[in-house]
Amino acid sequence: MFKLLFLTIISVFAKVAYAKKSVFMPPEASVYAHDADKLYAFILNVSAVSFVLIVLCIAYFGFRYRRKTANEKTPHMSHNLKLEIIWTIIPSLIFFFMFGWGWKLWNQARHAPAKALEIFVEGQKWSWGFHYKSGRKSVNEVYVPVNKPVKFIISSKDVIHSLFLPAFRKKQDAVPGRYTSLWIQPTKKGEYYIFCAEFCGTEHSSMIAKLKVVSFKDYANWLANDPYKEMSLSKIGKKVFNTSCAACHNVNDTNKVGPGLGNLWNSKSIFENGESLVADATYIRDSILNPNAKVVKGFPKGVMPTFKGQLSEQQIRGLIEYIKSLKEK
Repeated sequence: MFKLLFLTIISVFAKVAYAKKSVFMPPEASVYAHDADKLYAFILNVSAVSFVLIVLCIAYFGFRYRRKTANEKTPHMSHNLKLEIIWTIIPSLIFFFMFGWGWKLWNQARHAPAKALEIFVEGQKWSWGFHYKSGRKSVNEVYVPVNKPVKFIISSKDVIHSLFLPAFRKKQDAVPGRYTSLWIQPTKKGEYYIFCAEFCGTEHSSMIAKLKVVSFKDYANWLANDPYKEMSLSKIGKKVFNTSCAACHNVNDTNKVGPGLGNLWNSKSIFENGESLVADATYIRDSILNPNAKVVKGFPKGVMPTFKGQLSEQQIRGLIEYIKSLKEK
């Protein structure tokens, strides 16, 4: 009976650990993710077996050596050298094995292959900017080729963020004023979420990007193509707004972190210093490039980061046209 109960409990824990990839973890998208999950499953199994053994031992000894009568004395307990050696050496070997396995994975995670494709990542409230060596830039979406090592060189423009790729089991802080790095080698085409794993302000939960894994041919085509080909300035602005501005501004009059932009165009903006201006193209451009020079009354200073160097002239002109079009709707 005791053996049957023990084997049943072990079987349940083992099945739960084996099934955890689909129940508790996102799909694996890299070799490292598969290796990390194997180590995780091993540690989970060892912990489950240890837990069951300890609980069963407590129950057994509690029953076996319970006090049966009021006058009964506790039996004399002596050591057992053989048992002491077994329960010292076996757990130690298991722990050293897990340490060595973890050390190997840590080294694998920290050292990118020498020929890895490099992409510069910059976090800011509340978006991710990606810069390629070809000069191409993107916001909140990054394209990488399948089965090629990719190294992200990471920094931040304002506060500490953390680039988190759950499907790749990788996470790395983005720290202002310094570079950190993280590398992946995707094994499956598809789209994968990128989150910020460091609380960075009121719209922290909106700081979401997508990593798109494509064939090398599609990746090369994407790098070579103009993302705004045959698009009007207003449509370009709408695309930029959705990736760079929507976390803090609404397209109607409802305020968010920043003021709603629905009726901004040609309206009078009153600032904290008492001055005022009519929102024209120059004002919108200055607000994008130097947002803290004129802060609208009722909104905190220093929240909006500058987009200087992040947006091209074409994108800024597109935003101006899009904001202008919101008033006309």
